[in-house]
Amino acid sequence: MKSTLLAVLLAGSLTGVATAGFPEFEAQTIDAEAAEKAVYAVALADVDGDGLQDVVAVTENRVQWYRNPDWGKHVILEDQTELDNVCIAPHDIDGDGQVDFALGAGWTRVGTIQWITRDEDPDAKWRVHAIGVEPWTHRMRWADVLETGTPQLVVSPLNAVDAAGVRLLAFEIPEDPQSGRWPSTVLDDSMNRMHNHWHFDFGTDNETITVTASEEGLHAIWKQDDGGFGKRKIGSGMPGEDPASRGAGEVKIGRFASGRPYMATIEPMHGTSVVVYTTPGELAEGQLADRFVVDESLKAGHAVWTANLDEDGDEELVIGHREAGAGDVKGPGVYVYDPTGEDPSEWTKHVVDDGGMACEDLICADLDGDGRVDIIAGGRATRNVKIYWNRAEGDR
Repeated sequence: MKSTLLAVLLAGSLTGVATAGFPEFEAQTIDAEAAEKAVYAVALADVDGDGLQDVVAVTENRVQWYRNPDWGKHVILEDQTELDNVCIAPHDIDGDGQVDFALGAGWTRVGTIQWITRDEDPDAKWRVHAIGVEPWTHRMRWADVLETGTPQLVVSPLNAVDAAGVRLLAFEIPEDPQSGRWPSTVLDDSMNRMHNHWHFDFGTDNETITVTASEEGLHAIWKQDDGGFGKRKIGSGMPGEDPASRGAGEVKIGRFASGRPYMATIEPMHGTSVVVYTTPGELAEGQLADRFVVDESLKAGHAVWTANLDEDGDEELVIGHREAGAGDVKGPGVYVYDPTGEDPSEWTKHVVDDGGMACEDLICADLDGDGRVDIIAGGRATRNVKIYWNRAEGDR
């Protein structure tokens, strides 16, 4: 593959570190009844243009946002798409300086892909514009995987239909995104039960790696110099005899304080295990990253994020699951796993929420500008949206 992207992804470099105590998290429910069925996804975007990140939540039939810092609720889409809405990705699609949203809906039946933009009337529901249709559309993110200099909408379906695998697609924004055809490029069509994907742009020559979590494990996909796409398996996923018990369902990249990266997953899809992958250097041909099981007590694990929550240089691993598990802390809930050093098998588990969040999705960011990263989560059975404020000892 071109340059050393996989080496950068999996090897890293050494940097200095700082140390600090682990914070406590103060839970704030900003919507106790966000959905009738489920909060399928949460995102962050400056919807009102005031420079603050607002919380966006997707339910089966609505898109709604909560204004930072009063967290007032604003429904911008309702009963205008196929049931159920399942994924969302913010981006200024039409170039007017205001954020729009790509949205996936009807995922278990037809798989509609559309984008929504605000109406001239600020009190009106937003307008829906078609992008395409792909059965089982499940996750979407913006990234310049085609190396054009502008991001594309990358969509990963969950299940294949009358084909060997799902089509991982990149949609390009046309000159007129409202009426023009959105050209699509197939990045890969060989994998199944692709529950999620993630992108890593290292800021050099527009080179981006896409990492997929699927029944087949973890794979890296990248654009080659000849215009095609390379693919390489980099993580085994959970071993299993049948599709439901093998592979991986989520993936994110984190870093230890030294700069050494790790890949974090939940295995298998909707699974029980928190797993990290590392390697001491660049992988040889055919070699896979080393697999370390961090926790095996979850049930229906469904969310992963990495962020430096305690200002010690490490990026902690944030996990959410949506059903009561088998451990001493059963949940469902949200947990943080803090590296105890450079040993990828040693982590300290901190309970952020035990039983109050049947977590379907979560994201981390500094919402109040205090320099500390907070956690935002949306619930399935609990149907709620919560912020977990990162509080230093002096704030309590």
